[in-house]
Amino acid sequence: MSSEDITIRVGNLSKCYHIYDRSHDRLKQYIIPRLQRLTGRQSKNYYREFWALKDVSFNVKKGETVGIIGRNGSGKSTMLQIICGTLTQTSGTVKTCGRVAALLELGSGFNPEFTGRENVYLNGALLGLSKEEIDFRFDDIATFADIGEFIDQPVKTYSSGMYVRLAFAVSACVDPDILIVDEALAVGDTKFQAKCFRHFETLVARGTTILFVTHSTEQVVRHCDWAILLDKGQIIMRGHSRDVVNAYLDMLFGVERNRQTDSAPFGNDLQLTKKVHDIYRDEEDNFENRSGYNPYEYRWGSREAEIFDFCVTSGSSRHTTYIETGQIVVITIWVRFMRQAGLPIYGLTIKTPDGITLFGSNSRDFDNGPLLLTANQGSIYKVSFILQEQRLGAGEYLVSVGVAEEKAGEIFPLDRRYDAICLHVANCLSRSAGLADFSMNVEVTAAL
Repeated sequence: MSSEDITIRVGNLSKCYHIYDRSHDRLKQYIIPRLQRLTGRQSKNYYREFWALKDVSFNVKKGETVGIIGRNGSGKSTMLQIICGTLTQTSGTVKTCGRVAALLELGSGFNPEFTGRENVYLNGALLGLSKEEIDFRFDDIATFADIGEFIDQPVKTYSSGMYVRLAFAVSACVDPDILIVDEALAVGDTKFQAKCFRHFETLVARGTTILFVTHSTEQVVRHCDWAILLDKGQIIMRGHSRDVVNAYLDMLFGVERNRQTDSAPFGNDLQLTKKVHDIYRDEEDNFENRSGYNPYEYRWGSREAEIFDFCVTSGSSRHTTYIETGQIVVITIWVRFMRQAGLPIYGLTIKTPDGITLFGSNSRDFDNGPLLLTANQGSIYKVSFILQEQRLGAGEYLVSVGVAEEKAGEIFPLDRRYDAICLHVANCLSRSAGLADFSMNVEVTAAL
């Protein structure tokens, strides 16, 4: 990667805040350490340090869209504010190349007493545009914001949706070299979000670099070239969007990933009784050998239970991953338990290859549920997910399966196999297009 290709350079970026337990400690900190240093004594601090960011480093190339995800308080907004220049780092460096436009907080940079029109000119000036340049772009901005006559009303009268419409329109329509969006689109409606992402594609085609913070993991998978996972002010993972999103989703359950168990699955020394063998069959651990297995699956969990085989049937008793729209599909998994599990939950999710969730449910939340059955140590359970009204459109899909345990209202993953099974769907019922087939009828009658 040449230096000319990089538009954002972040090196060992850190930000420390001083936390005072009592209000008068702030005054003590201002006076007493100075007196102690003047008298040759060791100074004492009256605050605690909180590192919102700690040694964060990454580079972003021109024209890339990068997703930044993490739990609340992980340092995402702090990092973006430093990159934009609205916050000063404690240490480290940030270098950006070109004009930076940002949507950091709802209505940030807007004067509530000014009209929308006046705020367009104010924000344009802050971004370095002349009045003539803003005049040239104003109609495009107003059209994109689509707030009608409110453009000439004070923004303090705006709804949250109108705020973000105008703010995004200004930031996106001034041809920025770098666009930074921090959760702003979350308050927009579905139509406006779709409009924004279409504009993202236009900006990227022009060479704009986009940093995108959101809690919508599907948006990250679908729209970002790669992603960064932050936690407690540090980069936990960076790389392919799907891999980073999977790690983030697992983090939300509050269970640390066990690298030792991921690399060396449990169960090799487990002595199964003849009765347990009879429940299944002689073969074991066939998951990876089944047709339709995706070797790029993302798998993790405590592995105190293990999904070791699967089978897909549709219209016959033989395993197949080629199915037709409208057919009943049964996806079966076999789960081996290394210890007793009081309330195991078995789940299934179907997604498109670019991460759009089409369906997801589990043995606790399905229509006829919950189905709760204690699993004993050393036992094997056959779990069948029966899709009665399967209306997938023609195409390829990825199936995720998992087993977890609920304790005191929290979910603890035992074995999760994300994107583990590939399904190929043929639509022989109709010539409809799309992800789903609704078996549409058309009626035409003369109105007069």
